[in-house]
Amino acid sequence: MLPASAVFHFPWEVNSGSVQEGESVRTFGRLVCYQPEESRATLSAQYASKEHHVVVHTLFVEPFNPIIGAQYIVLGETENAEGVGVMVRARVLNCVDGVNIALLQKAINEQRSFFRERECKQGGAARPADAI
Repeated sequence: MLPASAVFHFPWEVNSGSVQEGESVRTFGRLVCYQPEESRATLSAQYASKEHHVVVHTLFVEPFNPIIGAQYIVLGETENAEGVGVMVRARVLNCVDGVNIALLQKAINEQRSFFRERECKQGGAARPADAI
């Protein structure tokens, strides 16, 4: 069975508690640290003048050629790890260096808006059918 489709979450949302443990997520960040002996990478992103870090468990995507300072997109499931907090267990880890992060953030917000609008329309259409 395939895992649930992953929703894009900003790096600052992953650690804020808005993501449930075991939930499939997609997020992004600049690779600032890779520890191959622990199969662990750290992605970083800046938001509201604060640096936000996402710890990624890389066992399922190894071996990979880490490029420190490059942008990455990760797809995986969240889990709570001792001493780390929320960690993403990566199924996919892609280098997307050169991507326009501001445009990516705008696209994520537009996608969320579309999904909210679609959900409202489907919810409104389902109610009259229930009354019949």
